[in-house]
Amino acid sequence: MTTTPAFPRPWVAHYPPGIVWDTPLDLTPVHTQVLAACTEHADRAALDFMGKITRYRELGDAITRFSGALQKLHGVKKGTRVALLMPNTPFFVIAYYAVLRAGGVAVNCNPLYTLAELEHVVGGAGAEILITLDLKVTFDKAEALVRGGHVRDLIVAPFLKALPPVKAVLFRAAKSRDLARPDNSPVRERITLYETLLAKGLSPEPVEISADDIAVQQNTGGTTGVPKGAMLSHANVAANMSQIDAWADGRFYPPHARILAVLPFFHIFAMTVCMNVPLCNGALVIMLPRYEQKMFLAAVRRTQPTILPAVPTLIHALSRLGEAIKPALASISLVISGGAALPLEVRAAWARVSGALLAEGYGLTEASPVVCCAALKVPGKPLSVGQPLPHTDIRFVDVETGKVVGIGQRGEVQVKGPQVMAGYFRNDDATAETFDHGWLRTGDVGFMDEDGYVFLVDRLKDIIICSGFNVYPRVIEEALLSHPGVAEVNVIGVPDSYRGEAPVAYVKPRAGNSATESEMRAFLADKLNKLEQPREVIFRADLPKTLVGKHDKKELRRDYESRTATSA
Repeated sequence: MTTTPAFPRPWVAHYPPGIVWDTPLDLTPVHTQVLAACTEHADRAALDFMGKITRYRELGDAITRFSGALQKLHGVKKGTRVALLMPNTPFFVIAYYAVLRAGGVAVNCNPLYTLAELEHVVGGAGAEILITLDLKVTFDKAEALVRGGHVRDLIVAPFLKALPPVKAVLFRAAKSRDLARPDNSPVRERITLYETLLAKGLSPEPVEISADDIAVQQNTGGTTGVPKGAMLSHANVAANMSQIDAWADGRFYPPHARILAVLPFFHIFAMTVCMNVPLCNGALVIMLPRYEQKMFLAAVRRTQPTILPAVPTLIHALSRLGEAIKPALASISLVISGGAALPLEVRAAWARVSGALLAEGYGLTEASPVVCCAALKVPGKPLSVGQPLPHTDIRFVDVETGKVVGIGQRGEVQVKGPQVMAGYFRNDDATAETFDHGWLRTGDVGFMDEDGYVFLVDRLKDIIICSGFNVYPRVIEEALLSHPGVAEVNVIGVPDSYRGEAPVAYVKPRAGNSATESEMRAFLADKLNKLEQPREVIFRADLPKTLVGKHDKKELRRDYESRTATSA
């Protein structure tokens, strides 16, 4: 006798071979899984940072000792928020898992954020401790956060110790000005050095972790474009790892899996796909602090990675290098694109320089983050973000009527699954607005075909996805409105061949003011980070509004398209 499932899942019958929707999920907390991998794969290389190798035995020892110090010397207990402000280094990995092992909540911070943005993220999260590097680019902001009373304690790790000895000597000789001096800081009594803590050799006390306890608090704009802290439980994080493992069907397993992590771990996509999944499996993670062409290619040639998680911006940058790049990319067999839509022209350009399978995925911070992904062993459908992962349900809701629509019909993408967040930190109203009877409202509009492949066509929210990062128009608008010559401003996202999208600001000057674009750029220089800087500032006597008086972004997008077509 055949029964009809309570919820239709057309994708299940068309899953790639070997994938099962209701496969058992491992919800063991991620730090427990990593420490188990450190024991099982003790002699295997875990991390490669600029040529310096950290083996799993060393990684496990550092996580354990740092966790003990966090508990016993800094008072970290269940629920304590600890902010991480640093680029990819072994210290990020150690700190992340040590915080979770101590029972704390990791609050990931973007080092590119301005001080005002960090004050919002760190202060809004209720973080008590901040962990950073002794690089001035991060230390100076961390020091300011302590001075401003936004965090209680500051722990500083030595960047040079992350490098191979020769590179450390060269860095000190050539870039000593980039290094901070924590011992000379006006808040030095609030600063503890990472090495001092590890030298104590303290073992952490047991902590009872339940599935619903929060592991990570990740800043996001959600569906409204206003930054909020998405609370991801231990079960959310572990479930998404297990879902990805099932979907990858062994591709992240050692000894063949070597993952190149150029995407920053503080980004939810990289945290999961570049760090959690490979390290829990005992694979090698090759870290770079940022993308720089020469450094990237040198790392690829030296380490021969097999998997490259990337944003479309990175794929586009590599594709532009042409035929000459082919030999360097030969070891890479899989590229997983996420963080932003993958344009068809970028996919085509990649095919000209690499034979690696290019698989696009889709997710959002509130889903830990992966919801859908193209198959990782066979090509998927062009322009599709793939099928829902195991244990993930998706429906499409008409944005006008609120009714669930069928195959091929467009609607807001809504998601259910074990990876969906617990809610927003101290923001019950936003949490309630984001859920529709238990379904996570993504703010994205799309449809599903008869084979269960998802296609995205539009976005309800105003967030601009620039190089895989969320850029909030409201932040740019508020910065511009603080200029005395600006009466009104409206910021939109426009297509950008390199970054995917870029912000463009439309400005209505105050009467009698003759502000210029160069003046606006100079004004914004220290108020916005690089990704937030508008690609263009366009002046208009009036800005279009809707019938209810709101700024009309759709009309401005049409205006910009017209301007672009005219100038082409």
